[in-house]
Amino acid sequence: MSLLAILVPSAVVLAVAYRVYGGILARLFRLDDAEPTPAVTLRDDIDYEPIAPQMLMGQHFSAIAAAGPIVGPILAGVAFGWLPALLWILIGSIFIGGVHDFAALVASIRHKARSIAEVVRDHMSRRAYVLFLAFVWIALVYIIVAFTDITASSFIGRQTLENGDMVSGGGIATSSLLYLVLPVVMGVCMRYLKMPLWAATVIFLPLVGLAIWAGQKIPFDLGQALGTSDLMAQKIWGVALLVYCIGAAMAPMWMLLQPRGHLGGCFLYVALAGAAIGLVASDTLVAGDSQVRYPAFTSWQTAKAGDLIPMLFITIACGACSGFHSLIASGTTSKQLRRETDAKPIGYGTMLLEAMVAVVSLCCVMVLTAGDARANQPPNFIYALGLGRFLEILGVPTAIGVSFALTAFTTFVYDTLDVCTRLGRYIVQELTGLTGKAGAWLGTVLTAGVPMLFLLRPQLDGNGNAVPVWKTFWSLFGASNQLLAALTLLGVTVWLWRTRRAAWVWLVTGLPTAFMYAMSTWALATMTLPRFRSNAGFTLPADPVPWAGLVLLVLALVMLVEAIRVIALPQGPGGPSGTKRTSQLPEPRGWDAKTA
Repeated sequence: MSLLAILVPSAVVLAVAYRVYGGILARLFRLDDAEPTPAVTLRDDIDYEPIAPQMLMGQHFSAIAAAGPIVGPILAGVAFGWLPALLWILIGSIFIGGVHDFAALVASIRHKARSIAEVVRDHMSRRAYVLFLAFVWIALVYIIVAFTDITASSFIGRQTLENGDMVSGGGIATSSLLYLVLPVVMGVCMRYLKMPLWAATVIFLPLVGLAIWAGQKIPFDLGQALGTSDLMAQKIWGVALLVYCIGAAMAPMWMLLQPRGHLGGCFLYVALAGAAIGLVASDTLVAGDSQVRYPAFTSWQTAKAGDLIPMLFITIACGACSGFHSLIASGTTSKQLRRETDAKPIGYGTMLLEAMVAVVSLCCVMVLTAGDARANQPPNFIYALGLGRFLEILGVPTAIGVSFALTAFTTFVYDTLDVCTRLGRYIVQELTGLTGKAGAWLGTVLTAGVPMLFLLRPQLDGNGNAVPVWKTFWSLFGASNQLLAALTLLGVTVWLWRTRRAAWVWLVTGLPTAFMYAMSTWALATMTLPRFRSNAGFTLPADPVPWAGLVLLVLALVMLVEAIRVIALPQGPGGPSGTKRTSQLPEPRGWDAKTA
């Protein structure tokens, strides 16, 4: 079977879902362009600024589509086969992930562009609000640990391609460092030389391509430079990335995040388009080169990945459903939404577009054969090898294609690391009440410092063998991220029920809430509770990871109890019509007012 038999029907299903189910959601949530959005009513051209949906879509898509839709589908596809992964990506993104993102965005604009945490405070309680913030901060720590380590793994070692070419991890490191310099120069040019965006794009995007080419010519091999092992070099790169996060989170937005986000969005579009065109070309020009070879289904249980249910649903987070998206939707995107109907393409549409990124990533597994040694590579390398193979059909040298894919992967992660560190800083400041520079530095250093402790701590399996940190934390990240999605859907469900009292609420957001709650808590309990048992009985583990998992489970349980208590109230403050608009709500407050 050809990969096109997977890719084309998947694209059609997602397009139809956007048209049909997206339209249903727009009607149920009563999107109305006659109602001004917070970006219009609170416009200050700093935090609140209405922008064209095309620009906002690229910004939002770049922020939500990090390494998740690449790593998760590849891990799940290798472990359980491509068919379960594909079904979860399509069904999950349409009926759960898309609804989650869309609902979080609409809930935010109906509450003065405030965060989901603030929506929880308005419709549940102050205690639920604090619990939600604590949960989010722990989840952000997991995200930072997993993404930092897997990115650092790209900067070490060498990858020998089928044609004998070599791709150096040091070369990827050089390209990434050059890439980080270019947005700073671009930001300075746009701010002080008044360079228009189109001109900056025309100039700096080709320079990124030049940086990718130059990286392999002048590789920066940290292990060789310091005379240390690749494992130690990876840890040093991890520490360096976290130090970068501290600086990036404190830097002005115009200096790094905005120009790099724009270039990262361009990267994402080029990577997706290049892979799709390469797949089509390989099917039409090179007979049999794009055939599905990997098994559709492998096993219900594997030693490394665990049981298909529930682990499939937390291994693939971004690409099907991701709680992290709600932080972006209600943190920055809602403050720039020009009109309510833009919530459909930006909130629902970008989630389906991210599902397409996940399908393309899964195709990189499908071309492998069962037992192929490449299936044991880290997912970023599997993605790079697959994308390099697709791009080779278009005449791009394989080594350059693989370097492009690995550099693109790291650029996606930079966006995530920056945003996570900034959001973590805001949450620490909100929970501690510390403001000003001292509070900002404390929140930033704490948010990046705790992941550093996890990163430097040796991770061992049951036999005492070293395990990559990202492997340990990916499942924990997935479980906490999916539980965050469940909590977001729970908050949205409470809001809708208290303001609408309509039966469709339980079907559209209630069922996804129950499903995500069940799968994420099941997975988190499976990974956490056995660590408190030993052959001698109950034990207190020295590892902080299971303790963090236990805290997340307790927070999720208390949040659920709070929600049930509120739903049982006879009538919510918003009234039955659900027409309470931003103009009737109090002024923004809390950490979310600063996220833009």
